Amino acid sequence: MKKELYEMLMASAQSDKSKALLTLDLLSNHPVGSIAKAYSGIGDHSTTDFYNNAEEALKTLVDADDRINTLTKYFDKTVHKKQING
Repeated sequence: MKKELYEMLMASAQSDKSKALLTLDLLSNHPVGSIAKAYSGIGDHSTTDFYNNAEEALKTLVDADDRINTLTKYFDKTVHKKQING
């Protein structure tokens, strides 16, 4: 795999991981609805919305971790070997 493609895919996965971790942190450290009130003026979010947001963030985190692990497992050595050898 070319270095540029590897770096783009890795950056995308790491970005998704960061977003998912931030979302889970916000959801776990703020009461239901307070995030919406603070950022959009909307305060009526149901518990179902809260759970759905948490589930979606977890799925995003798992997917991002899988992508990072797959890139590292199958392509990290190849990309770095090509960099060293030219």
